[in-house]
Amino acid sequence: MTKDAGVAEHGSFTTKDYHDPPPAPLIDAEELTKWSFYRAIIAEFIATLLFLYITVLTVIGYKSQTDPDLKGDQCDGVGILGIAWAFGGMIFILVYCTAGISGGHINPAVTFGLFLARKVSLIRAVMYMVAQCLGAICGVGLVKAFQKSYYKKYGGGANVLADGISTGVGLAAEIIGTFVLVYTVFSATDPKRSARDSHVPVSFYELNFCSSD
Repeated sequence: MTKDAGVAEHGSFTTKDYHDPPPAPLIDAEELTKWSFYRAIIAEFIATLLFLYITVLTVIGYKSQTDPDLKGDQCDGVGILGIAWAFGGMIFILVYCTAGISGGHINPAVTFGLFLARKVSLIRAVMYMVAQCLGAICGVGLVKAFQKSYYKKYGGGANVLADGISTGVGLAAEIIGTFVLVYTVFSATDPKRSARDSHVPVSFYELNFCSSD
């Protein structure tokens, strides 16, 4: 007892003052029998669909409003800041809506990172990523169906490298951005943080707002 007190007085601790949750099993076949598992997959599908649908439409709309061929001006439309608001705002809303159902991943990179950290099982990770990819495809498919001419004219709203930026620099930027995203997810969902300090949707919103801008 005296020894423990002496160690504590010097600012050194022999044991953790918190408990890490047990790692998720690598293969959890029992998940396949639970409705909550399929509900989470549906939530990831719908969230990713809505995210791609709204954000891609926003980008295409901005490009059409600033198109010189259509007598557009760079000051017209929502602007780059408006695109950032669209990305950040959608993440804020969707994470808030799905966090209690699926965890609000909405991104295969997030799911893969959580799988490597043993936060989700292999089965859940694979099914989440499949649902996210299918949701993204369907979301962009809806954009193409409703705005086919604009979709083709503006390349589906896809980003391109700016003049003077090499492919290597672009790849490095994507790697760094993805790392920061996953790092933010781990930080915001850390079980050691108290509920008062955990603002998951706000953290995701701010990150996506800044990265989109």
